[in-house]
Amino acid sequence: MASMNYGRSNVYNASARAKARKASLIDPTRMRQLLQQGPESIAASVGELGYRSEMDLYATRMTGADAVESALFHNLDNDIHEVLSFCHGHLRDLVAIYVERFDYEKAKTVLRAINGGASDEIIEDQILPPENTRNSPWLAIVRTTEGLSEAVEAMSGTPWGRTLSKLEGDSSLEEMENALDMQYFSDAIQAVKSGGEKKLLRYLRVEIDHRNLINQLRAIRLGTSQEKRNSIVIPGGRIESAIIKQICVASDDSEIIEAISRSSTFDSAGLDLAREKSKEQGSLDPYAELLSHNRHSLLKKFSYLSPISPFPIIHYIECKALEVRNLRLLVRGKAVGLPDDVIEAHMDF
Repeated sequence: MASMNYGRSNVYNASARAKARKASLIDPTRMRQLLQQGPESIAASVGELGYRSEMDLYATRMTGADAVESALFHNLDNDIHEVLSFCHGHLRDLVAIYVERFDYEKAKTVLRAINGGASDEIIEDQILPPENTRNSPWLAIVRTTEGLSEAVEAMSGTPWGRTLSKLEGDSSLEEMENALDMQYFSDAIQAVKSGGEKKLLRYLRVEIDHRNLINQLRAIRLGTSQEKRNSIVIPGGRIESAIIKQICVASDDSEIIEAISRSSTFDSAGLDLAREKSKEQGSLDPYAELLSHNRHSLLKKFSYLSPISPFPIIHYIECKALEVRNLRLLVRGKAVGLPDDVIEAHMDF
């Protein structure tokens, strides 16, 4: 990384600031202590662990898990944009590639809410609360459109809007989400290649492989046709094309795992155990948790190998998003009475 030219970037300063923020995140010991608390105590503790201003903001009209969840997402939004703001030059461009995924996810959230028939009031109250000013453009779309086609038209001028406008006919929500995923990764890979950041390119390609694996496992459960399964493959991953073809014709999890284990570029360790757990639980969660953990470990490795690079910043953003995910699981799990061991099994430290 010493040979990488970041131009007028402030990579040293930004990396140091990201590392300082990472040190203040909730560690696994404290997270497990929260797990021992009741729902009300957890809400109070979350406020004291860096989320107080957002908790106070939502406490005026929300209670319980709804208030905590809204505060968590609001805090994450603020934090991501603060981190991006202290990155300059080429470094900012590279970090922005990673950050842009959060906008794509919000686009999908809006499409899901509209497709699901949620009223404007429910979307504002529970999904995209107006207290978070960064939700304003999305709420404007919700308030002024009826149905997916109008929502797509309202998104024109944005990268996701331009992608959706290229779809022909009355596309389903699934087709729209697949198109958005493909466009994000296509743009990200192109930008990273032009920026010369090889490790970030590798990470994105691993992420594509993981997304493709989950999509194929889900497709089998939905009885999706082979033609459709071929069409949802996101290009640009590291898995060899011949093995991708085998995965797309596999009839069950075992055949997928057998095929992917033959890839020289994919770490298949743990997939057999995940398959057993998935069968027991009737869920794809064990696969998703394994792959999420593997990606997190890879980012952590790169951040240590390249301490003066975009990776400490990207790793911090990933750790922050993971903290929010864990807290959300904790609060929602407690609210519905899930046992502590079940909640902890779904958390990633």
